[in-house]
Amino acid sequence: MLSKEVDLKENERIDDLEINGFRIIQNPFCFCFGMDAVLLANFARVPAKAAVLDIGTGTGVIPLLLAAKSKGASWTGLEVQSNMVDMARRSTLFNGVQDKVSIVEGDVREIRNLFEAGSFNAVTSNPPYMKENSGLKNPSDTIYISRHEIMATLEDVISAASYVLKSSGIFSMVHRPSRLPEIMEMMVKYHLEPKRLQLVQPTAGKEANLVLIEGVKGGGRECRILPTLNVYNEDGSYTEELLRYYGKA
Repeated sequence: MLSKEVDLKENERIDDLEINGFRIIQNPFCFCFGMDAVLLANFARVPAKAAVLDIGTGTGVIPLLLAAKSKGASWTGLEVQSNMVDMARRSTLFNGVQDKVSIVEGDVREIRNLFEAGSFNAVTSNPPYMKENSGLKNPSDTIYISRHEIMATLEDVISAASYVLKSSGIFSMVHRPSRLPEIMEMMVKYHLEPKRLQLVQPTAGKEANLVLIEGVKGGGRECRILPTLNVYNEDGSYTEELLRYYGKA
């Protein structure tokens, strides 16, 4: 149940998550969630009564979306940036889910000081896509950190996920297809056997620009390649499948 009041700070706004009436506090001068977070929340498998950790949670969008749609028991978001942690925590209060969704401020590289080994059934992550020296630096440090591997590398995220997952626990991540060889290599290295993979492309016939991937800790070697997801129809409108993800179809 939504709280009647919310404390908004300078430049902050409230965005509708379009599911269960949930809303989220964001600041356009910081990193705001995009379609990739929505895609990951729909792709991720969350077992009933699962304890779920979202690594690099930002303003907490993935825990909120999963809390609204899955049958998990608890959701934890881990975020290193204090301003994002503050917004995420106020969003949990605003949506009245603070008893189920908790936000932890901490560095994924210090994961062993934050959580016990094998303490989660599922882990999700929408990590920075670009290596530290790639791309142009954003004017906002918050945005730059969210998009570049300044505070956490791909290996940091995957090794942390493996550490906190129980045996047979599920890791789900969204990333760039260009880094898929590295992603697969790291997942196998840390015993997260790739099990499901789905490419996302803007329209039919276009090169994929996102990849959704799932690994199972200690799983056997077998990977399913799901049908490619098209975001837009030829006329520029969203496809029916994507509209379903947003609860509009």
